[in-house]
Formats: sequence, C-alpha cells, structure tokens
Amino acid sequence: MTDERRQRVANPPTKPLLIWDGECHFCKLWIERWREITAGKVDYATYQEVADRFPEIPRDEFRRAMAFIEPDGEAFLAAEAVYRSLGYRSSRKWLAWSYDHVPGFAAISETAYKFIARHRGLGSTFTRLLWGKDVRPPTYFWARRWFLRALGLTYLVAFASLWVQVDGLVGSNGVSPLNQFLPAVYERFGRSAYSLLPTLCWLDSSNGFLHFLCGGGVVLSLLLILGIAPALLLVVLFVFYLSLTIAGQTFLSFQWDILLLETGFLSIFLAPWRLWPRELMWRPGSATPATGSPVSRPGLFLLKFLLFKLTLMSGVVKLTSGDDCWWNLTALDYHYWSQPLPTVFAWWADKSPEWFKHFSVAFCLVVEIIVPFFIWAPRRPRLIAAGLMIFLQIVIAVTGNYCFFNLLTIALCLLLIDDSVAASLCRGVLLHRVPDTATQRRGYNCALPLQDRLCSYAAIAVVIVTLPINAWLIFSAFKPHEEWPRPLIAIYGRLEPFRIVNGYGLFRVMTKERGEIVIEGSADGIDWLPYEFKWKPGDVMRAPGWCAPHQPRLDWQMWFAALGSYRENPWFGRLIVRLEWSRDVSRLLAKNPFSHEPPRYIRAMFYRYRFTTLRERSETGAWWKREELREYLPTVSLDQVRQP
Repeated sequence: MTDERRQRVANPPTKPLLIWDGECHFCKLWIERWREITAGKVDYATYQEVADRFPEIPRDEFRRAMAFIEPDGEAFLAAEAVYRSLGYRSSRKWLAWSYDHVPGFAAISETAYKFIARHRGLGSTFTRLLWGKDVRPPTYFWARRWFLRALGLTYLVAFASLWVQVDGLVGSNGVSPLNQFLPAVYERFGRSAYSLLPTLCWLDSSNGFLHFLCGGGVVLSLLLILGIAPALLLVVLFVFYLSLTIAGQTFLSFQWDILLLETGFLSIFLAPWRLWPRELMWRPGSATPATGSPVSRPGLFLLKFLLFKLTLMSGVVKLTSGDDCWWNLTALDYHYWSQPLPTVFAWWADKSPEWFKHFSVAFCLVVEIIVPFFIWAPRRPRLIAAGLMIFLQIVIAVTGNYCFFNLLTIALCLLLIDDSVAASLCRGVLLHRVPDTATQRRGYNCALPLQDRLCSYAAIAVVIVTLPINAWLIFSAFKPHEEWPRPLIAIYGRLEPFRIVNGYGLFRVMTKERGEIVIEGSADGIDWLPYEFKWKPGDVMRAPGWCAPHQPRLDWQMWFAALGSYRENPWFGRLIVRLEWSRDVSRLLAKNPFSHEPPRYIRAMFYRYRFTTLRERSETGAWWKREELREYLPTVSLDQVRQP
C-alpha cells in the first residue's frame, strides 16, 4: 500500500495488533499459523470485537481486508498488514523489506491478496488440500527421535557387517592389506598423505585396531539407538566409519558408504547436544508436558536437502547418461538379472509382463525426478512424496541386495513426517507419545540454549560452504560434461577426502549383459573344481539369496571385476594368491574345494549368466543358465607364487 493510503488511529493498542474477519474460516486457519510464527509479539483480534475502537477504519474496509495497527498508531491493510505483522519474527522481516524495496513485489502481493479475499471458499479448499486442518508451522520432534534411531540402526548394520569380513578384506593376511597400503601411500605423498586419507589407522593399521573400530562402532551405534549423548556419539561414529571407509580401499567405495558418511556428518547438527536428551512428550494425567531440545531448523534443512539431492540426481543421471533404455522404458528388461546381487523375488519380477516393467521404469523416473521437489511442499504433498519414495525403496530392497542403502534412504524420508501427522498415526499406540499441540508449539518458539544456538550457527556455516557445491553437483547431473568453476574445485578438493558432500546416481547406465567370474582350482591341471561364493551367482541350481542389509563386499566387488579385466582390478590377483594360504580370505567364501590340500593350479573362467525362463526352471530346477565365453585369468601355477 502507498503512503497516501496508509491510515493512523487515534487510540492505538499498546501492542501490535492484527485484526481479521472472525466469520472467515480461511482467515481463522492462517491466523493460527501466524500466531505461532510471531510467538506472542503480536496480538490478534476479530474486527467484530474491536472495530469500534478504531472508527478511523470503516467496517467495510475491515470486511474486505486484514488490518495491522502499530503501537504508534500507524495502520496497514491487506497484504502489507500481513507482512508487517510477520516482520516481528526475525526470519520473516524480508517480506516487509521486499514490499518496500523490490519493484513489483507490492503490486503482485496486493493483487494476489485481492483475488484470495474475493474467493475465500476456494482458498479454504486449497488450504485443506495442501495442509489439512492444521496450517501451523510443522514441528519435527518425532521425526528427529526416530530418524536418529534409524541412523543408529544403519550404523550398527554397517559396522557389524564389515566386522565379520574386515580381516579377509584388508587385514594383514587379507586381499588388500592395510598395513601395506598406508606405508605405500606415505612413501609416495609424504606428510600430505594424512590429509589425503584422513583415517585413524595411521596410528595403528593392525587387525586388532580394525576390530577396535568395528566393535567400537557397534557399541556406539547401540548407544545412539538408546538415545544417549546422540550428538557426541555421531561425531565419534563419523570418525570411526570414515577411518574404516578409507582403510577399506576399493571394498568400501560404494555410494551407500559415502551416503552414510554424509548423513552421519549432517546429523550432528540435528541431534540434541545433551548427555541424555529429554524427548518432548506427554503422559496421561500430567498437567505440564515435558520439555526437550528444540529441533534445529538449519540442521533439518541440511538433511532434507541431502534427500532431495540424492533422489533427484539418481533420476536425472539416468536420462543424461546416453543410455536409451531409460528413455524407451526398457531398463527393467535387463535390471532384474544383471544387477549385482538379485534376490529370489527378482527372478519372479523378471517374469512380469513387459507393459508392467515399462510402467515400473516410468514410475521410478517420476519418483526420482519429480517427487523430490515436493519435499519442500506443504504437508500433504510432502507426505505423498515421503510415501512414494519409501515405497520405491521397499520395492528395490525386495528385488535386490543393496545393503543398508534402502534403510538409510527410508530413514531420511522420516524427516518429512511432522509431529501433527505422527500424532494422528501413533496416538494410543506408542508408549512415549508424540507431543501434544501445546508442547509442539513451545518447542517451535522457545529460545535455543547456548549449545543448540552454537550448533545452529555451525549448521548455517555448513549450508553456506556446501550449498554452492551441492548446487553444482545437481547441475552436473543435468550437464555431465560441464567443467567445474575453479573456486568450487578448490573448496571441493578440501572437503572430498572427508566424504561430507557427494554426488549420487546409481545405474545411470544399465548393464545389459551379466558376466560372472568363476574361480577354479586343480591339482593336476585337468580336473577343475570351482570356489563357491556366499552370495554371488555361481552354481546355477542355487536360488538367488537375500543378504541385505548385510553387504558381502567381496561378492559385490566380483560383479564390478566382471565389467573389466583382471589387469584393471589389481586386488583380483592378490585374491587368487591368498586363496591358497590365507584362512581369512577363505572365510569370505561359501566353499573352498581345497580346504585340506591347496591346488597346484588356479584360473578364472568368464561366463554369461541369465535367469532361466519359467519353462526352463520347471524342467531343470535351475535358477540360472550360463554360457562359457573365455578365460578371465589364465592358469596360474601356485608353485611359483607361494607365500614364503
């Protein structure tokens, strides 16, 4: 509104006052929201109650638009009244500033206000469709509580899964011994190796220390699930898992490993900095609700943005990879049997009609490319987005062994469920209930204690530093060949060793052939016996297994090895040598046909694998059919490479 149209009243209130139409249901909904935002700094009243106190403003004007009156007597109407009232919340001051200084902002705001004021019924309908019955600012105490526990469970799975394999993978007698890898890196890079590979294993690279990191991670994960000192535990868990990720070399280079590190790091800024945080809850018969640590909005934003980045990039890279099977919706014609470790349900899914496979690909692309934008939408679209993303993760988990990736992604989706929804879902079910309305509002508006304020400031700093990099990572999904700006390269180069800001994109190019490496040994060079892995396809009569959320990392790495040659995978040669004498490596396999006496010769054959058809399965009982193609690794005489 221009200065000429502003009014003054002779009897101003002692406190800023927003006056609204008490007979307007649409107004009532939004007044409740604004009341929470302004947190007691603004009074609210209907014009039916107070119009007589301000005769300078005609009643017809009150009926047409809201009015806001300052203690100095200055009055504002319509959109400007809303902006001036919300300006009493520091995070909303930009609205009044934009109204005064941004060209066109005031005109657009007033035009939109007039349209809504003339169609309040339509506005009320859209409000209910988008927000439901409650449009007040959402709170996320329930989401934080269960997200942190789900994250603790994910950490528990990751540490425990690695613990049972670590000796065979990177132990002193493993495939890629850590106590040989780190000295070699230091010899090449000198003291800069410490910053290139930030791991506690520089202090000790023994098997015992690897067990300490894994076992310590298991214990700390259990404490996080119990809710004890969550922020401090998250710091230590991040350091431990980062140390193991670097120590694991190629065996811990998967996208869910870096996703866990990025999630774990950002969660530090969401978790309460308390030894034993009190959860916001209420108990029947209690007159005063319990209080707890407020949820950091910058910390929540960081994790929601991670979910947005993860999902959007995963979809966009599929369409920009140059692989036509995503555009013509035929990706699932190959995926079920060509993925690294399919489950038995993938065999059945592969038998589904072509139209259903094509529909499923389209559904996946919609969920990954369009749905993520609804993360930032009002409650109901946001909940629909959460439901669709969780459903997609469940379907993926049923048909493929993707370790703890699905669990971690679902945990991030929990952050989209606000307390009012959780209360309606869980009322009468949970022993520790979701906070009642009064308690939620108190948590939203209460002043942050010093440690929480410092954590929020730190989260804001992380947003400022990482947002440009994340924005470029997302942009690079759309334009994969675009060169990075030099300033971003410098910043990203500093952060990359810590895995706290990453790009994502599984299956951007669909594998359309399934090659399998079968390692065989022989005592005489004539009769050959296969080494059987625990989970990857080998024996065609064995049904695909379900090992998730555990990750058999050697089995996974064998899938990648089949995409290239043994020369491109130096660890493969070490595996062959250590199969003969290392019990730690042998324990990674399901069957060692030479457990009593090592073979004299060993080789690796390369096969093409494919699921059997329904008819072939019925006739032969086999789940797979295979065709021998060539040698992957020529015959090696172990007499020449025996361990001294």
